[in-house]
Amino acid sequence: MSYATENIRNIALLGHGGNGKTSLAESILFMSGATDRLGKVTDGNTVSDYDAEEIRRKISIAVSTMFAEYKGHKVNVIDAPGFFDFAGEVAEALRVADAGVIVVSAKDGLNVGAEKAMKNLSAAGKPSAFYISKIDEDHADFDRTFDQLHEMYGSSVCPLIAPIKNGDSYDGIVDIITKKAYKIEKGKRVEIPVPADMTDRVDELYMSLCESVSMTDEELMEKFLDTMELSPEEINAALRVGVASAEISPVFCGSAMTGLGTTVLLDAVVNFFPAPMEGGEAVDATAPAKALVYKTVSDQFGKFSLFKVISGKVTADTTLVNARTGNNEKLGHIYMMQGKKNIEVQEIACGDIGAVAKLTETKTGDTLCDPKNVEAVEGIAFAEPCYSMAVAPKVKGQDDKVAQGLNRLNEEDPAFSMVNNAETHQFVVSGAGDMHLDVLCTKLKNKFGVEVVLSPARVAYREKIRKKLEAHGRHKKQSGGHGQFGDVWIRFEPQEESEDMIFAEEVFGGSVPKNFFPAVEKGLRDNILKGVLAGYPMVFLKATLYDGSYHPVDSSEMAFKTAAGLAYKELVNASPVILEPIGNLIVTIPDNNLGDIMSDISSKRRGTVLGMNAVDGMQVVEAEVPMAEMTTYAIDLRSMTQGRGYFTLKFARYEETPAMIQQKIIEEAKKNAEEE
Repeated sequence: MSYATENIRNIALLGHGGNGKTSLAESILFMSGATDRLGKVTDGNTVSDYDAEEIRRKISIAVSTMFAEYKGHKVNVIDAPGFFDFAGEVAEALRVADAGVIVVSAKDGLNVGAEKAMKNLSAAGKPSAFYISKIDEDHADFDRTFDQLHEMYGSSVCPLIAPIKNGDSYDGIVDIITKKAYKIEKGKRVEIPVPADMTDRVDELYMSLCESVSMTDEELMEKFLDTMELSPEEINAALRVGVASAEISPVFCGSAMTGLGTTVLLDAVVNFFPAPMEGGEAVDATAPAKALVYKTVSDQFGKFSLFKVISGKVTADTTLVNARTGNNEKLGHIYMMQGKKNIEVQEIACGDIGAVAKLTETKTGDTLCDPKNVEAVEGIAFAEPCYSMAVAPKVKGQDDKVAQGLNRLNEEDPAFSMVNNAETHQFVVSGAGDMHLDVLCTKLKNKFGVEVVLSPARVAYREKIRKKLEAHGRHKKQSGGHGQFGDVWIRFEPQEESEDMIFAEEVFGGSVPKNFFPAVEKGLRDNILKGVLAGYPMVFLKATLYDGSYHPVDSSEMAFKTAAGLAYKELVNASPVILEPIGNLIVTIPDNNLGDIMSDISSKRRGTVLGMNAVDGMQVVEAEVPMAEMTTYAIDLRSMTQGRGYFTLKFARYEETPAMIQQKIIEEAKKNAEEE
């Protein structure tokens, strides 16, 4: 089953959720003979969507890899989720695919998911094609969808197929290059006459195709301008060049349910799409073995690591070195993946995709190398998580189980992060959106048997004082035998040098012996962990011990620690204030959303816009915003921009909280303390 590198094609299916990527993958497998039945998303029996959560939700959640053998070629099909919460999976697919097929519904037309897919492919310098799906369904409109693509991307978009309309839907196709028509009968492609009423439209699309391909070569353009036609051989040769260089994006169409248009797409993948060595990444079959792990599938029983061979070949029972850790990894049995089905093989050729079980320390993005040439290739860049929630077990005492389950899930989904916030006493999980975190919670229950609840992540506020205060702390206790005595005068004042407390002493005449100074400092440092307003850490404080008294018998370190704590409590009289974290927000949005976004930042989120500029047809707005107002921004921005906008938010500094907001924070802190 091993194929030469030049006969391998790696394609990613990309686009908006619900546009038919998984159904197209199913059609490719069925029409090529890789499967003997056509699965359906609605029936939960597709090769691609095999996870229980995918079957329940009827959407793709994780990237899935399968393959078809077609006309002496191996076509690896990587089905990527379309919902934006699973953009990390798309990043994995894009990293190892050599080209992308963007699926656009004939019913819905060009949408945000398709636009994002095209941007991602362009940024990666990888070839693209469009497949207009669902042409057999009611209200499908190929012409409208193609015109939208042409308007958006110009002459780089060229049609290779036009569907034949029958009533409200389409039941045949015309090959624009040869001007021959086909339909599907009993699973086979049968030639039929081109309908008379389609002649003009076919001629129009033919001219559009010739115009697009002629731009790849000056001689070809001169010939086309002279004769207004090109031969099929000339068009095909130009398409090979134009697609491989990402200058041309051919447009296909079809129905995954009937198989109409599927084999035409496969013909184009084989004939026009680049082999691995023709892609942007150098692939060398003669070099020592090297493989990139682009996906990890993990559960309570173990994990599978999916990889693409970048150079050489990977064979069973070999040992490779992890370039990140420097440790050896023994590859026992190796497989080709057909969805969840693993097919054992003896070798995976250069440029091909395979899988291996039970690697000990290898993670997604790692490079496995021949020991003679240990050098990592470029990994996978995941977007920073932008939506955070606190997660806690429904049943107390299962915190370790939650953490262990999330660690295992993080192996297969590095696009989310987690941290145990000691300040807020919450375990916080951050992902791409609410659906992302909801899926993680469901997987925790299904795979690891622990139910959790999500709640808003608390903000890590701070407290500081705004005026100088001289405070007295006196601890005296007598209960028979040795008593306890500690007496201190401490000058508290705000400072800007350090967030951490600065401790000093100005004691004269031995009123407090030097050996008790560390106890006073320790008492203060223990207390500043909880501020006097709402229990948040006290920062930017200077404390100077300048006087006090002691008892030669009853004084002790503990007594002076306690006295320091009593003096600290007097800070309620030093004009304390709560500080809130301010973040630097950079949000990228379409032009027509600029007004709404600016208004939202300034009015709803108490933010300050610092500036804006245009970049690549989008507006980039920079602002400073209180991070407490940004908890739902990932969801709100998606709603305001229909998914086109994105942002980064990084902590900048702390600032004083407005009085009205401060009171709410104090009340919330009291409520949380009561619940704990």
